[in-house]
Amino acid sequence: MERLLDELIPIMEVSDGCLLSKQGDVTMGFEVQLPEIFTLSDQQYDAFHQSWVKALKMLPVGSVFHKQDYFIKSAYKADFSKEDTSFLSHSSERFFNERPFLDHRCYVFITKKPSDRKPSSSIFSNLLRPSLFPKETLSEQILQEFRGSAGQFKRIMEDSGFVKMRLLKNEELLSTAGKQGLVEQYMYLSDSSTSKLLRDIYFEKGIKIGDQYCQLYALADAADLPGSCSPGIHYEKYSSDRTKFSTGFASSLGQLLSCNHIYNQFIFIEDADKTLKRLESKRLRLQSLSLHARENHLALDATNEFLNEAIREQRMPVKAHFNLMVWSDDLTELKEIKNMTTSALAQMDISARQEIVGAPQIYWAGIPGNQADFPMNETFDTFTEQAACFLNLESSYRNSLSPVGIRLGDRLTGRPIHVDISDEPIRMGICTNRNKFILGPSGSGKSFFTNHMVRSYYETGAHIVLVDVGHSYKGLCDMVGGYYFTYDEKHPIEFNPFFIPEGEQLDTEKKESIKTLLLSLWKKDDETFKRSEYVALSNALTLYFAHLDKNPKIFPCFNSFYEFLKTEFIRIIETDNVKEKDFDIHNFLYVLMPYYRGGEFDYLLNASKNLDLLHQRFIVFELDNIKEHVILFPIVTIIIMELFISKMRKMEGVRKVLLIEEAWKAIAKEGMAEYIKYIFKTVRKYFGEAIVVTQEVEDIISSPIVKQAIINNSDCKILLDQSKYQNKFDQIQELLGLTEKEKALVLSVNKANDPLRKYKEVFISLGGTLSRVYRTEVSPQEYLTYTTEQTEKLKVAQYAKKHGSIEKGIQALSEEIRSSKVA
Repeated sequence: MERLLDELIPIMEVSDGCLLSKQGDVTMGFEVQLPEIFTLSDQQYDAFHQSWVKALKMLPVGSVFHKQDYFIKSAYKADFSKEDTSFLSHSSERFFNERPFLDHRCYVFITKKPSDRKPSSSIFSNLLRPSLFPKETLSEQILQEFRGSAGQFKRIMEDSGFVKMRLLKNEELLSTAGKQGLVEQYMYLSDSSTSKLLRDIYFEKGIKIGDQYCQLYALADAADLPGSCSPGIHYEKYSSDRTKFSTGFASSLGQLLSCNHIYNQFIFIEDADKTLKRLESKRLRLQSLSLHARENHLALDATNEFLNEAIREQRMPVKAHFNLMVWSDDLTELKEIKNMTTSALAQMDISARQEIVGAPQIYWAGIPGNQADFPMNETFDTFTEQAACFLNLESSYRNSLSPVGIRLGDRLTGRPIHVDISDEPIRMGICTNRNKFILGPSGSGKSFFTNHMVRSYYETGAHIVLVDVGHSYKGLCDMVGGYYFTYDEKHPIEFNPFFIPEGEQLDTEKKESIKTLLLSLWKKDDETFKRSEYVALSNALTLYFAHLDKNPKIFPCFNSFYEFLKTEFIRIIETDNVKEKDFDIHNFLYVLMPYYRGGEFDYLLNASKNLDLLHQRFIVFELDNIKEHVILFPIVTIIIMELFISKMRKMEGVRKVLLIEEAWKAIAKEGMAEYIKYIFKTVRKYFGEAIVVTQEVEDIISSPIVKQAIINNSDCKILLDQSKYQNKFDQIQELLGLTEKEKALVLSVNKANDPLRKYKEVFISLGGTLSRVYRTEVSPQEYLTYTTEQTEKLKVAQYAKKHGSIEKGIQALSEEIRSSKVA
């Protein structure tokens, strides 16, 4: 028999954010933001659970608590509207377009029933007999008391620090002309983003809504439930021999169940005294019947235990019901969904029970505002503490609300997530600096992550200075058109510290950096310089740049400076009677002769190209071939450090990033530890961040200055796969100050990766407060840009030469690889 929905719908009106049912029930709805999945520790699960218990106990007698979690299969929609999108960003958007994921929305409805409302059942559901009992409108006083209770509930939950709750507006509850409200979204199983959509609802054989075939699994009988429950549960996939990884007890019915479903959680607040009296009567009946059947005796024991716990532990008895509604528009897919659902329930030690006869009434009671009409014969007696264990406590990963960040992936599905690990943590007060420490053994995906992070910074306008060993950033440097400094016999590394860009003048900063360089070339590490020598060099530089102003045809470089010292400056010294003991210019010229024209290192300080390093936004210093060179390496590192300090102080309002790869070990040996210490401590004042990347923790420990400077001044710690060190991870944990929860997260990295996708996971800790594991998954074009495999790098270089640019070469190569896979 067909009926019009308008005749049956139990909601009469919505006013001031409240739903009023035709039976006189008033319901307030809240949108809830839950913690992200895989981010809570056992202690946090316990604390979160206690917050729910406290909040539920604040609700008045006759209230119904209904938590409704929607998990809808969705797909990532790429944004191609930005005109200034880079080649790699556009490739990433194209790669992730239509990536499936499970979208989660959570709502809490608190319903106040009229005091004289009779309990509903499967037979007396208002689906079958609408408006059976006309009700008089609730008084204003009762309504205000109810609002106060709901407000207290919200306050307790938000004070816990785990959730955010927002009162739903009228237009969000019921449909408007262009958008569906929550009532219609639930009834028609439609997406919140869709316009108004009407579907037929069939109850003849189960539930069918439009073209969606539904199945409903009820947790309505205590006999089907596990013998014990807890806020958290052991999650085998991410656990190791040394760590226990936990998720919420009901997570297998939430984000971990990868199909369209709604998880409904009902808790009914009743008069505790009446409930205990009712159970005492039941106990007496069972006692008199216990001799006639063993089942009665067992029921008597269970009732006794329940009553004893209620009195002994001061528990609040409630009635509860939980159900899972799954659906698909493909009948053949329902069998697989059923297997997934029963498996998810089995993980909680629950016997799956599919509702057939009572499914329509249970579904109907899930309509927002109709919770009070839930059939009470489908509930079971329990305590608030146990009922709260079955609440879904977690949601999917969320994007950072910041224009700056990195594109990483949701751990479960790989959905692109915008993650800010620099500015937002400081605004939130969980970090005091932007510095980062990255630890990852060879093959863990460290280079891919750092390339990806650095590119993200570059595309937001940052100035990047990279110190590398191993050519990890050559592809990215070529892609963005940066300066790449490296050393080989044919193309030795070249600088020109004497060059001043057009429009700028010699300042104290520039003079000090050149003096530091000259002194390091002249004196050994264990030699000290006199004050008079320092003054003489300062005068020499001032006079030299004045000489350049008078003779604009002279090219500023070490050669012309050396020639100035040999001619003009030596005459000035002789005229001023400067004694040799105060400044031995002949010794100075002799020691620095190798850097002058014709000398062994005459190329080093006389560069005629790549001169304006201050305004160049992407600079890579590749030191692999000189890291053991006793002369070149110290000089190059001084130039690098002075360059970054110059950027740090002069480039106001611009983000500066100094990333030091494995080369920092050698830098520290050459007396550069003080430079690193200075930068790590002061870079935050200049809108900058220092990043150190290493493979071994022992490398840090070997230098006490660097150890303290890096670890203590890096609020962001990033760890790649540490499975090689899981048996000695305690040392790493102690050194980095990681909590037990963070330890479990780190050792879960790459434990259960999707075999059908190519990616590595990364652990990120922000101030020891926020810790997450993300995917580092990139497009084929990004992969070819970042790759450190020599054969792949050579092929990229060949295709770039063949097609005229690295972009065109990478695009052609990626298309060729894709075509070969398809074939």
